[in-house]
Amino acid sequence: MPFREINSKMVEATLAPGQTLFSQRGAMLAYRGEVSFTPNIQGGQGGVASMIGRRVAGESTPLMTVEGSGTVMFGHGGHHIQVIELAGDTLYVEADRLLAFDGTLQQGTMFMGSQGGVMGMVRGQVTGQGLFTTTLKGHGAVAVMAHGGVIELPITPGRDVHVDPQAYVAHHGEVRNKLSTAVGWRDMVGRGSGEAFQLELSGSGAVYVQASEEKL
Repeated sequence: MPFREINSKMVEATLAPGQTLFSQRGAMLAYRGEVSFTPNIQGGQGGVASMIGRRVAGESTPLMTVEGSGTVMFGHGGHHIQVIELAGDTLYVEADRLLAFDGTLQQGTMFMGSQGGVMGMVRGQVTGQGLFTTTLKGHGAVAVMAHGGVIELPITPGRDVHVDPQAYVAHHGEVRNKLSTAVGWRDMVGRGSGEAFQLELSGSGAVYVQASEEKL
């Protein structure tokens, strides 16, 4: 179910009978047709286990199940929206950045410590992002939110990408991440408070970076 970008801060989805999508509660702006919105308590396609995992992580984001026949417009808080198309791969994204996604996608939760060992756990502590992150896998579309727009940076073998953890939005593909420290210009001009941290991503895939360090 592709999302049509109305502008940088609004998307529209077309629903047909038998189709389902999930959205963040309060994200519906307007709709046409016979469409129903139901609070979702099952944690999407990931089921109860996914829901519990996110609650343990303190990352539970209330979802709505959207069904029926018609078109629905979504947006939230005036944030910029990036539509990501998945073709059988897995998207890793912070739960509160999810605006809406295809109901066909398999939703799960990943403990960040499993990517980068202890450093994955440190990343959650330092950046304010949870120790768990949401995963969406399969064929379908995902609309994520960010500040100031998003750029997609390819990650290829031998060409790692270093990202400010606060600017990180999501990534997909066969990618590993680890947190590294570096003292740079931010410390020199007084913006840093101690060590500066970088998120280093390697492998094959892509990372989405927002044009801001502000969290949602």
